[in-house]
Amino acid sequence: MIAEIYDVARRAYRFRHTSEGRRAVIFMVRAVLHWNTLRELYDFFHETEARKELYERNPFPLEQATRAFFYAGSTVAARIKLIKSHYSFLEERLNQADFVDLGLEHAREIWRSSETDIAWNAHLKLEPGQRKEGLLSVMMAVDHVTLYQIMFWIEQRDGVPTLVIGAMQGPNTENAQDFVREMTKRAHRFRTKNLILYMTQAVARSLGVQRILAVSNVGYYANNHIRRDRKLKTDFGAFWEEAGGWETEDKRFYELPLTLSRKEMDHIPTRKRAVYRRRFAFLDEVDAEIEERVKALMISF
Repeated sequence: MIAEIYDVARRAYRFRHTSEGRRAVIFMVRAVLHWNTLRELYDFFHETEARKELYERNPFPLEQATRAFFYAGSTVAARIKLIKSHYSFLEERLNQADFVDLGLEHAREIWRSSETDIAWNAHLKLEPGQRKEGLLSVMMAVDHVTLYQIMFWIEQRDGVPTLVIGAMQGPNTENAQDFVREMTKRAHRFRTKNLILYMTQAVARSLGVQRILAVSNVGYYANNHIRRDRKLKTDFGAFWEEAGGWETEDKRFYELPLTLSRKEMDHIPTRKRAVYRRRFAFLDEVDAEIEERVKALMISF
């Protein structure tokens, strides 16, 4: 037991770095206290060759299970269940090489713009720095600068494969507003935060997910989205509702549609119809390319 725990700590943290060394000690104490439960997750990653390969190069799943991650009020048992569910789902559907790579830090491109003056694309990737909110991300970047990303995991909810969005993050640049404004123009006036959600919905459908949930303000695992005056920096709930979502019985989650609704042309002013036609054509191209790219990662049934 001690050897396995120390091995994870050694691979996950830099012992000589003061804050990480402290975090390593905390992890090891928690892991010892919860080992009877954590053993289930440790054994899970040693049941198949693909999981073994992933675990040998990614020490974080065991660490994630010991920390108050993913959503408010999650328990060690709940985190173990969702981690197992996520990797089981992807292992069943993805080619082994893609499954392992997406469990590490290797990106898989799922969309690329046809524009020639910029490199605008989207990809699936595990970002270790985002492991508090998920196990995989849909990331959209322009010239290698991240524009928006959605962190998520996939778990079984009432026997239904469900993609759960842990958080959404916008650009962290000095000119963030100008950056977003420029890319919104290029997306035919379709807001880029709506576009990253649209891409995530496309990924979910392509993978065979049947339901999408999103963590609410109440359900967010930390309070860093709330300012000192208790006002929200980011109102997750308002955006989920604007995107067609609704609050579930568990106030920590919203449910979102699998497909974004569109305005009927008859309800759009005549002067705006040309813009909407271009926007819808653009979204259809995004949808089709994501489906094609994601299907290429999957096992043929």
